[in-house]
Amino acid sequence: MPCSHSDAKKMKTLLKLCATVCLISALCFSSAFTRFGKPGKPPQSADVSIVINPRTNTLTLYQNNVPIKKYPIALGKPETPTPIGDFKVINKYKNWGSGFGTRWMGLNVPWGIYGIHGTNRPGSIGSDASHGCVRMFNRHVEELYNRVKIGTKVTILGHVLGEPRQLPRRLLRGHTGGDVMLIQNRLRGAGFYHGPCNGKFGYSTEHAVKAFERANSLPADGIVSFREYVLLGLIE
Repeated sequence: MPCSHSDAKKMKTLLKLCATVCLISALCFSSAFTRFGKPGKPPQSADVSIVINPRTNTLTLYQNNVPIKKYPIALGKPETPTPIGDFKVINKYKNWGSGFGTRWMGLNVPWGIYGIHGTNRPGSIGSDASHGCVRMFNRHVEELYNRVKIGTKVTILGHVLGEPRQLPRRLLRGHTGGDVMLIQNRLRGAGFYHGPCNGKFGYSTEHAVKAFERANSLPADGIVSFREYVLLGLIE
């Protein structure tokens, strides 16, 4: 039987509704495809972190707490040690300056300028040869640079007084480091130091060391050596 005018109108309305539903479905699929990429391939995580081990002179790159790449590195000499602790990347530069290789990633170390960078002395990799920075082969630092972003966590393992079986370094005015900050904290706790614990051995720290030495019947030379470490309870 031929359709009535009313039936034709209902059919036309139904077809319009189906077309609208199909259009919405297509748009949703397109949005999902754009956001997530090809089906079956989830977006890559940006949860990247770095752990540096001074005992093995290696830098390990982690993603989602899983190690994905390990690199050989050079670290600071005993007299100019690499900072120990948890830091983060605060700046990134290409070809930052002579001696820093092709890439630089600066760290938020409170007592100085330290970073992970390339080198024009590739023979130093694997040893303790820098002024405190972390050196890498240029090809390695370029690879790392592309994976690291501002704010990436960098953990440098170890003890602020040095590696096992190594005497702590002799400290005097002009030195900087975590060991200086530790001395400042101990002197403050003993009532001899009233300045900031910033890891910078300046005049106020030297004055506090001399006062501590006089109080303990030591020559007041303002230099922290083995005897001061012992009296401050830092070594036995």
